[in-house]
Amino acid sequence: MIGHLTSLLRPSTSAIASSSRFTLPLQHSLSPTTSSLLQQVRHRGQLAPRRTKFKKSAKGAPGGGSLKGTTLHHGTYGLRACSSVRISAAQLTSCQMAVRRRIKSVKGAQLYLRVFPDIPVCVKGNEQRMGKGKGSFEYWSCRVSPGKVIFEVGGGGIREEIAKAALKLAQARLPLQTEFITISAPPRLGKISSPKLAHPPSARPLPAGLAYFDAKDEGGARDVVMKREEKTVDEIVRGMEALDVKKVEAAKGVDA
Repeated sequence: MIGHLTSLLRPSTSAIASSSRFTLPLQHSLSPTTSSLLQQVRHRGQLAPRRTKFKKSAKGAPGGGSLKGTTLHHGTYGLRACSSVRISAAQLTSCQMAVRRRIKSVKGAQLYLRVFPDIPVCVKGNEQRMGKGKGSFEYWSCRVSPGKVIFEVGGGGIREEIAKAALKLAQARLPLQTEFITISAPPRLGKISSPKLAHPPSARPLPAGLAYFDAKDEGGARDVVMKREEKTVDEIVRGMEALDVKKVEAAKGVDA
């Protein structure tokens, strides 16, 4: 009698085994579509687009050189790409953390990101047959062409040696060759970097508002921008004065 009651109160090992076998499939009950959607959830502080029109797209290949985005626009120092490559969101996040940690001691210094990972990269497993659709979502990435500015640093009167040391940390974490540039660096078209590629003063866009009000007027970007504008105006005035002098000399020669 006592043995019978004990067997009733204590569950058998076979019952436990059957219950564990019943609960295991629940962990893998998510479909591939649901699991891929869970991987694309955007968390706070993560480099990923809020929403996209399509879940998957062609990742493509980085294009050739272009003058667009090859000069500084927000800061006074920057990091520019010398080759074409595809950069992942994890690599950009690692660079951001390293640079911000290095310039944290300079009050008012800021880091500006000129690229954004908005291209979903899908990967299929190794040794799989062709067909049967596109692979599952893996990570976000962005295309970088030669001459594209990736990072900018400015504000707080940051010195060149500090900015160079901070951007060198990001340079070691990127899978491509980059160069350190200043606000006076000329544009770059592929492998060619020359002042002749710059637009004429009349066609140059207005500086960004962040450069004028850089860190509540505590940074040096505003002074650099104002000096550049004054230099441009002086060059235009000198050119007009030279034209007036030539016209007067030519008129005297005709009268004589």
